[in-house]
Amino acid sequence: MSQTITNRFDFIYLFDVQDGNPNGDPDAGNLPRVDPETYRGLVTDGAIKRKIRDYVTIAKAKNESSSEPGYEIYFQTKGGPEKRVLNTIHEKAYSEIGAKSSDKKYEDQVKARKWMCDNFWDVRTFGAVMSMKENNCGQVRGPVQLTFARSLDRIFQQEVTITRKSVTTQKDAEEQIKKDGNITGTIGRKSIVPYGLYMAHGFVSAHEAQSTGFGEDDLELLWQALLGMFDHDRSASRGMMTPRKLIVFKHQSKLGNAPAHKLFDLLKIELSDACQANGGIPRSYNDYKVEFSTDEVPQNVEVLKELLEAL
Repeated sequence: MSQTITNRFDFIYLFDVQDGNPNGDPDAGNLPRVDPETYRGLVTDGAIKRKIRDYVTIAKAKNESSSEPGYEIYFQTKGGPEKRVLNTIHEKAYSEIGAKSSDKKYEDQVKARKWMCDNFWDVRTFGAVMSMKENNCGQVRGPVQLTFARSLDRIFQQEVTITRKSVTTQKDAEEQIKKDGNITGTIGRKSIVPYGLYMAHGFVSAHEAQSTGFGEDDLELLWQALLGMFDHDRSASRGMMTPRKLIVFKHQSKLGNAPAHKLFDLLKIELSDACQANGGIPRSYNDYKVEFSTDEVPQNVEVLKELLEAL
């Protein structure tokens, strides 16, 4: 394990979507999520973390059945009970520390909690509630926290009609031939955002990192995931999703040297003159003017230029 981080970090993350659904709302027929008052698009922190987790799984996988030690993922979407049933994972934690959960000893719970942090990257990064009735591994507040991503402008929730000539069963085919004389197929809908530029904010606490063991290598992997996760999350429903800018502020102390909101305000984004002249409806990243000056960054706060200039 690498050395635990000793600095506070804050970051701004910009990404966009074109002709895709970045985060469907199950309460609205899987339409792209929006703020109902402003119609600005939303992507939940959970959706962003899912993509980060999936990137880590790929980046640290040794083979199809195991991951590099210390980089397993607690909240999985694939695999059998040993991967997706949380209580099964907790049983393994107690087995590895040589204890029985039925004894309900607090010191065993503390050891199990540490084992989970040591072995699962997302637990020591984002935290987890693992205080189950059986195999209690406690609760972990992760050092890395993310906000919802919100679009800079209101988005349009577009539903596109799609067709399929194939039918599901022989019975469906026979009924359509009887009715229309041929197989007409089925009609469905696809929900997309024609274009949206989204901004999320993140925070990394050196104080919480001390309790989970979140280290320098873990932090570097987080930056890599934010820059590369969309390349491994392609699907017909996602459209074109692209990271556009990652600005990381490194404080020179654990507590920090400037309020996060003042650092975030240093990024200025507005519609370009050309876009405003054409009706003010953005359809690409080039329709925005994105300006950030390191000259206004407070003393004792460093901007990680290699990340700023990576895009």
